[in-house]
Amino acid sequence: MQPCRLTVDDLACRRGDRVLVRGLRFVAGPGDALHLAGPNGIGKSSVLRVLAGLMRAYAGRVEAIGTIALSDERLPLDGHRPLGQALAFWRRIDGAVDTGDRFGLDDLADVPVRYLSTGQRKRAGLAALAASGAGIWLLDEPLNGLDPHWAGIAQSVIEAHRAGGGIAVIASHQPLALAQLAVVSLLDHVPAPDILP
Repeated sequence: MQPCRLTVDDLACRRGDRVLVRGLRFVAGPGDALHLAGPNGIGKSSVLRVLAGLMRAYAGRVEAIGTIALSDERLPLDGHRPLGQALAFWRRIDGAVDTGDRFGLDDLADVPVRYLSTGQRKRAGLAALAASGAGIWLLDEPLNGLDPHWAGIAQSVIEAHRAGGGIAVIASHQPLALAQLAVVSLLDHVPAPDILP
């Protein structure tokens, strides 16, 4: 894996007329995992989209060395294709090596993506992420829809990515069982409400 690093300096994130988060700072290097913690609606997903370059920061700076892959609720697979073909498409695009069936999807290879259950869709998205070859993984609520078994598998795949020199930035309202996990509470970065006269 190519060297990777993610630097966030004084980041502010805005949605519409509302500043969700400001003053966010962190540096993540090879092997690091960062948990963006906070309740639903606080701006975790928006921060990840800024880090991925899909939204413009309201203020501050994001600097990434290495490739970035985002896994969120938007499954990057063609709903009309069988799952096996849909995953193979992205492996070809990313030039990734087949990582094997770590997410128990082989039996679903002929099932059109649109017919997958919530948990199967989540596992398919994580499989696409794991095969991307990206050094920096941005994961939005990666355990949602997974039973305890598959939640454990997902976290073991994240740990293997870190062990190989990758970075994981995880937005979640759930606790995570990852070693040496740095936690950033977005509640600490919510702007104070304006005081009305």
